[in-house]
Amino acid sequence: MDSSWQVILDALPLLLEGTVVTLKIVVISLIFAMVIGLISGLMSTSLNRLLRLVASLYVDIIRGTPLLVQVYFIYFGLPVFLDMRIPAMTAGIIAISLNAGAYISEIFRAGIESIGKGQHEAARSLGLSRFKTMWLVVLPQATRRMIPTFVNQFIITIKDTSLLSAIGIAELTQSGEIIVSANFRAFEIWGTVGVFYLIIIVLLSRASRFIERRYAIR
Repeated sequence: MDSSWQVILDALPLLLEGTVVTLKIVVISLIFAMVIGLISGLMSTSLNRLLRLVASLYVDIIRGTPLLVQVYFIYFGLPVFLDMRIPAMTAGIIAISLNAGAYISEIFRAGIESIGKGQHEAARSLGLSRFKTMWLVVLPQATRRMIPTFVNQFIITIKDTSLLSAIGIAELTQSGEIIVSANFRAFEIWGTVGVFYLIIIVLLSRASRFIERRYAIR
């Protein structure tokens, strides 16, 4: 038992470094994904047929292919086509951003469509443009309804970062693989890696519940 605890303690510095890398990827990717998802979601609810088609194609392509294939395509495939090297971290962030963005796009679309047409008509009758109606009336109401779904997608994205170990990014899962390959203590190391992911996800879930309660009070 003492030996197991020593193995875990020895592994903590590298696992903490991997956790920092994971959180960095998640934060940056989700910022881009939210922007991509909002733009795509607005396009998918647009009156312009071409914009709806472009948004639909983007969502269908991303949701219809595995994330790991997308990671490989961006890291290995695009550099051949563009005749340039894409750093692993950059490729990973692009892949996670595009993947999460497609799902967030659908969250925005569903949230926007959940707001009754009466809200649109009332805002337009007050002289608000379509853009102001969407930005000042529809999105604030839709966002409150979307919070639980957003959090669920954020949790999925955190787990998805583990796939980036396939292209050598030293995130949490890759750090675990490095340690296990050195000491062969798979039970202790993978158990600890699981605990790290669990802590991150539980904290995120608690934060989301707090935000939901604040919105409910307001």
